[in-house]
Amino acid sequence: MSFWDWQSNARRTTRWLVLLFVLCVLASLLAVHGGLTLAWWLLFAPLGLDYPRGFVATNVGVTLLLILGGWWLTYEQLSEGGRKLAQRIGAREARPGSALAEQQLCNIVQEMCIAAQMRTPQVVVLARADAINAFAAGWTQQDAVIAVTQGALDYLSRDEMQGLVAHELSHLKEGDTVLNMRLAGMVSGLELVYHFGENLRERGALAWWFGNAVMAAGFVGFLGGRLLKAAVSRQREYLADARAVQWTRSRDALGGVLRKVLMQRLQAQQHAGGWQSDRRSHTGLDHPLVQHMLLAETPHSSRLEHWLDAHPPLQERIARIYGRPMRALPLERQAQA
Repeated sequence: MSFWDWQSNARRTTRWLVLLFVLCVLASLLAVHGGLTLAWWLLFAPLGLDYPRGFVATNVGVTLLLILGGWWLTYEQLSEGGRKLAQRIGAREARPGSALAEQQLCNIVQEMCIAAQMRTPQVVVLARADAINAFAAGWTQQDAVIAVTQGALDYLSRDEMQGLVAHELSHLKEGDTVLNMRLAGMVSGLELVYHFGENLRERGALAWWFGNAVMAAGFVGFLGGRLLKAAVSRQREYLADARAVQWTRSRDALGGVLRKVLMQRLQAQQHAGGWQSDRRSHTGLDHPLVQHMLLAETPHSSRLEHWLDAHPPLQERIARIYGRPMRALPLERQAQA
């Protein structure tokens, strides 16, 4: 399959997954109403009581209010834009005048933005993160940023840095950051439905029955939303990988980056606790608002099962780029003038 086909397939799969996500939200609304209806029927139907007026509208309205409320809370956290988010996790603005590697990074970003006909985002550096990683964030191109770790500056060649930047620019150009933020908000709303049922159940008596009904529906909706959001994220990673190969016209550009990330993990696994315990190298990257945006998952983002991961397996991404499995590349610090 060509890289053009991979991009078309990723976009098509994303559309289907987003449609399923919308259906999941609607199903959650119906499930909450169905659970409350069942609870009412078990408790009050034997007494000969009819459903109260506005029962359906109240159930659906309150559930919808909770979902939209959770979405709004997440939106408020992310609405400050990519620059505020970068500052929150400790990133600083790149200093092209004081470091050759940062000058080269800024040049690459400008060159690739011109080629992609994009507005140049602000470039920031996570100076305390030794792991090779990066992310792009922002609601619009006006407040967009590309954040690169010190590890990427230290270990990536110019061609490899082009591959990394191309991957992140693809996320901005395709609107992946906005899509992920919106889906994350809806998942938060579904989680809020579950917690509402939990609080209702703790009141005891009749509320226990209704709380269990809301909890069950909320949990199914939340889990379904998480599964679909993760699936969408994985497809967008495949799309950005293919875009990076297309823009750089080289498999070794992004492929080299991922193979060096793999080497870092193999080296970390030789130490006690493995790479999951090597938190020093991931300083600033374990923030919950940026984990799903990263080039490669952090130790904290892989504790869940594979089907809830926001990133495809690293070896699978490498095999897709090269058409076959490839070994990790040795880590060598790049010469700095």
